Amino acid sequence: MVKRPRILLVHPLGYASDKAGGDVSRLANIMPPLGLAAIAAYLLERDVDVDIIDCYAFPDSDQRIIDYVRTYKPAWLGLSCTTSSFLDGVRIAQLAKAEHHELQAVVGGAHVSALKEQLLDDYSDLDALIVGEGEETMYQLLSTEAAQWPSLAGVVCRDSSGCATFSGYRKPALDLDSLPFPAYDKLTGFPEAYQLPIFNYPKAPNTSCISSRGCPYACSYCDRSVFQRTFRFNSAEYLYAHMKFLRDKYNIRHINFYDDQFTFHRQRVLDVTKMMIDKPLGITFNCAIRAEHVDDELIGQMKKAGCWMMSLGIETGDPDLLAQHRQNPDLDMLADTIRLIKKHGIRVKGLMMVGLPGETEQSIRRSMDYIFKLPIDDLNVAKFTPFPGSPLYENIHELGTFSEDWAQMDCMGFQFVTHGMTEEKLESLFANFYRAHFHRPEVLWGYVAMLWKSPHSWWRFVKNLTGFLSFIKRGKRISDGETAGGDGDK
Repeated sequence: MVKRPRILLVHPLGYASDKAGGDVSRLANIMPPLGLAAIAAYLLERDVDVDIIDCYAFPDSDQRIIDYVRTYKPAWLGLSCTTSSFLDGVRIAQLAKAEHHELQAVVGGAHVSALKEQLLDDYSDLDALIVGEGEETMYQLLSTEAAQWPSLAGVVCRDSSGCATFSGYRKPALDLDSLPFPAYDKLTGFPEAYQLPIFNYPKAPNTSCISSRGCPYACSYCDRSVFQRTFRFNSAEYLYAHMKFLRDKYNIRHINFYDDQFTFHRQRVLDVTKMMIDKPLGITFNCAIRAEHVDDELIGQMKKAGCWMMSLGIETGDPDLLAQHRQNPDLDMLADTIRLIKKHGIRVKGLMMVGLPGETEQSIRRSMDYIFKLPIDDLNVAKFTPFPGSPLYENIHELGTFSEDWAQMDCMGFQFVTHGMTEEKLESLFANFYRAHFHRPEVLWGYVAMLWKSPHSWWRFVKNLTGFLSFIKRGKRISDGETAGGDGDK
């Protein structure tokens, strides 16, 4: 009898576990690792034994990893890493290999898709990297002898001479409707262990869901190494079935669609929202949009179907700066779209950045003036970080001072300082931006209204009051996994 392959998939925390209790980003949002859950579901269908350990949801997981490796001796360890969690992923690979020397460690995610061979040359504890989407590539890697790895599309590995090699992206891309739903049951404590951004949902339990892959735009700050400039999506029928599955099995009451551009294919959204109106699931939802891809009819139907909040990447309220970094830099169109969304009674979340190349004190104040004239309910201001794979990364050292410390590249600090600014000045302006936002009477009233619109959020806020108030007072960003312009470095 042939032994079934076994793989342990791990989502790293990204920093020392003893700091997790004071990390306000975890208090605000713990998102399920949907990429790992999708890969797990795909492998389970192909008779691979799979388990997931999520160190972000459960920070003290080192011993769980050690115990798992000792007990099951899996052939493979799979890690999904962002730039800021990559080095922690390497540490976990070392930890696991110390317990089981035959273990093969493979890493996927945006960071490795951007840097490819460089990482395998620099980190000997890693045996292979997955570039691009991981389901079929991971299965092929698990099913193939090491000598044949260099011939596998989507894999970075070492050839017979020990040099890192990459054979190119896997083609054709997967048909998303052919994939099973993510293996949510492999996520310990799902859905209660996971929480959407505070004040960003009306009811619990809730979760995130991804119904498309990729983005056709090429903004300067976004890494598109995983899906490149493609855009694929689940059909309306598949998406409705996915939502129904989450409701029936896990009693999910609200979903955040974590797509870069949920409304890019207009007819799909019209079709799925019509299904939700005709056959109600009792589920509300959030989504991220671009102003170019919504209109009055579409927004109205989304509202009837249960749309609770829309997020828009604005980035900056300075038109000259915006034109340097984004396609279709039309601030008037953005403002009109925000007012249209509010007309339909849907909450609006603005996604901003501070510290883009070319940023000045005047451009930040223009952003504040622009935002504060609009009916925006929630605000997320990210500290610009030049991630590997983004267009700006290629010549970032010519545009300012960049401290490329991967572990700190989480949009929580100014690792990059554009010419003409200082880190201290950026921090001061950033803090002023947030303080001014939270001091606006209409914003304060909006949060009071959450007492009856999102009582679960207020329960979480009160439970973690000290941490939240400390962050708001200091003007720090409450990270919620959303960055202006899309997913950045998820």
